[in-house]
Amino acid sequence: MVGRILHAQEDVDEGVAWLAAADPALAKAADIAGAVRLRRREAGYPALLSAIVSQQVSVASADAIWGRLETAGMTEMEAVAACSEETLVECGLSRQKRRYARALAESGIDFEALAGEPDAEIVKTLTAVTGIGVWTAEIYAMFSLGRADLFAAGDLALQEAAKLIYGMEERPTEKALRIQSEAWSPWRTVAATLFWQYYGAVKSREGVRV
Repeated sequence: MVGRILHAQEDVDEGVAWLAAADPALAKAADIAGAVRLRRREAGYPALLSAIVSQQVSVASADAIWGRLETAGMTEMEAVAACSEETLVECGLSRQKRRYARALAESGIDFEALAGEPDAEIVKTLTAVTGIGVWTAEIYAMFSLGRADLFAAGDLALQEAAKLIYGMEERPTEKALRIQSEAWSPWRTVAATLFWQYYGAVKSREGVRV
């Protein structure tokens, strides 16, 4: 079962209203976070390749590498699968990232068909590819496919936001936060987006750039 898809800002607004009504702590967090914005990105191979490029490098470095990939016509699955190793080296990809990019390009994933699969199947399919972890797969399903009921519990900012929102002494573990997030179903993606905005707002108030 696919479930609800976040198509428009009105969908997000509905989710925020539901969460605020269900949990006073989330209502307070929403006041601090401000209007929770719809986040949608492109789907398909380029979105996941971009995630691979961005791993463990600065935004500026990732942007520079992505620009070289675009110039070389190396952002589509077929192109990467067929290109030489030298081409990817010239674009700035490390050995590890070249391996990941090729593994994804050679995975045979039908991204159009994948978009119609249940959330769990999407995560299972993507994490079977070398270089794609649970966090990346969940973020792809949440924002490239608009799935309304996923929560990337391994995200450190979400864990820290949960600690602040609920006054915890310590940051919750991924397992604990995943269990806690069940209370926010069927709007877990909206809850995650709220948490990220809340965390950004709080840290900005403290003079910390996030």
